Amino acid sequence: MKVGAENKTKLYAMVGLMALAIFVLLRTFLFSGAPVTTASSSAQTWVPGQPEAANQIASRRWKRVAPLDPTLQIDLLKNSEGAEYKGSGRNIFEAQAAIPEPDRSVLAKTPEPAPQPIVSSPPPPPIPLKFFGFASRPGQPKTIFLANGEDVFIGKEGDIVNRRYKIVHISPSQVEIEDVLNNNRQTIPLTQG
Repeated sequence: MKVGAENKTKLYAMVGLMALAIFVLLRTFLFSGAPVTTASSSAQTWVPGQPEAANQIASRRWKRVAPLDPTLQIDLLKNSEGAEYKGSGRNIFEAQAAIPEPDRSVLAKTPEPAPQPIVSSPPPPPIPLKFFGFASRPGQPKTIFLANGEDVFIGKEGDIVNRRYKIVHISPSQVEIEDVLNNNRQTIPLTQG
């Protein structure tokens, strides 16, 4: 069996791509730790017409950067040992610092603002349900009939009708209902009809 010998151009292209891939992998893994070559530190970049300080800055750009040193430098740590902390005197464990007393002379000169009118929230809307009867059987809780226009709801104490009104208490002549959206309780009397 001949592998790839049927089409010689495809075989040569495959061998060339494999050689290129091997070259790239070797270069990446073997030469990744090598330092980047730069101009030597003795070589100065001199540009005529620029001041000498600018030429020195340009030459520093080409100098080799020192590698990172992971060793512990004890001399630098000893420099920081003698440093004394001088705080602001604030106690970080208090909720609030003491508020200084305001100057009474400044307060006497400023006019007091006019009192703001008391804005009360509008009363909650009345519950539109009408209580028109109940049914009670021995051994079962009372069941009431409530109407809202053409809709009739049947419920017991603790039930929520019309997805909004909770039946709190049922008595023979009235029912106490809570609007759970507005947190409003109203008593609805038994209507004759």
